[in-house]
Amino acid sequence: MAENEDGQEKTEDPSTRKLEQAREKGQVARSRELGSVVVMMFGAMGLIFFGGMLLDACREVFQLNFDVDREALMDPDVGMHKLLESAQRIIMALIPLFVVLALAATFIPPMVGGFNFSMQAVAPKLSKLNPLSGLKRMFSVQSLMELGKSLAKFFLVSTAAVLILNMYSERFLSLGFQDPVNAMAEGMSIVMWAFFLLCSSLILIAAVDVPFQLYQYNKQLMMTKQEVREEYKDTEGKPEVKSRIRAKQREMAQARMMQAVPTADVVITNPTHFAVALKYDPQKNLAPIVVAKGVDFIAEQIKKVAIANEVMILRAPPLARSIYYHTELEREIPQGLYIAVAQVLAYVFQLKRFHEGKGQNPGQQPEFPVPPDLKRD
Repeated sequence: MAENEDGQEKTEDPSTRKLEQAREKGQVARSRELGSVVVMMFGAMGLIFFGGMLLDACREVFQLNFDVDREALMDPDVGMHKLLESAQRIIMALIPLFVVLALAATFIPPMVGGFNFSMQAVAPKLSKLNPLSGLKRMFSVQSLMELGKSLAKFFLVSTAAVLILNMYSERFLSLGFQDPVNAMAEGMSIVMWAFFLLCSSLILIAAVDVPFQLYQYNKQLMMTKQEVREEYKDTEGKPEVKSRIRAKQREMAQARMMQAVPTADVVITNPTHFAVALKYDPQKNLAPIVVAKGVDFIAEQIKKVAIANEVMILRAPPLARSIYYHTELEREIPQGLYIAVAQVLAYVFQLKRFHEGKGQNPGQQPEFPVPPDLKRD
């Protein structure tokens, strides 16, 4: 197991925050072998697809420079003119290949690790000039892996080159017996396919390097249990701080709740332990909503605010407990309580009209039925 400077084992996978910090520093998983192999493969395929254009350009350049009149040879401006024209034709033939290589070099390497740009990665660091750090990197697992890849590439390319030379030996030897036009086409074909096969031999190196780079990257970012705890404290906050924040949030929520009590149509109580304040606005809601609720001290506060603002208070213990337990703040009451709450609101409306001298006394407060499945003790 990897260890940090304190000797603690890094046994925990890197957290999301750890990975984000690594990317901000420019540390991402990268496989140089994958990038170089794929770019060379695209280059080889580009030669195969656009080799005809390059061959035609070469023929034109040969014809342009070797088919010259005697009088033209004596003119010093002709040489420069032919040189510029030759360069133009070759460059125009190479442009499609350059475009393919540029696209491959831009989009293929980020396949491992993704696109990432960090100013911290390009900023100068004096620690990179430390000779001890340099010696440590020279004898690290990464350096041994790089040495192994270099040796493997040497043997693979050497073996592939020998096999390719043996495979194309007869065609190579036959070039001397062909006319120049056919020899150029045959030579171009041999070069293109030989280069493609040589590049293909390096796919094995990339196939080994990619998993290794991902493993090495994850291993470097492994965390100790202490680092995980410290990061959790930094990101989530210390317990005592979180407790104070929650207390402050509760205070703010209670203050908002008390401000809503004067807008309620009725407050239903237990009467000593529970209190819920209901408001019904048929223009905005399909059913009454709970604008405030609480037990014990909070319930007493709700009742005091209701009395101060002349909000009707009704004693209905089963209904108060049911609404408290089954309805969240600023949410509509459950459908099973529609009938009971409708009777409450109707009774409150009749009682208000009676107090205003506009209606008859509704009499003694009726029982408000609560469905058995919504009752709470």
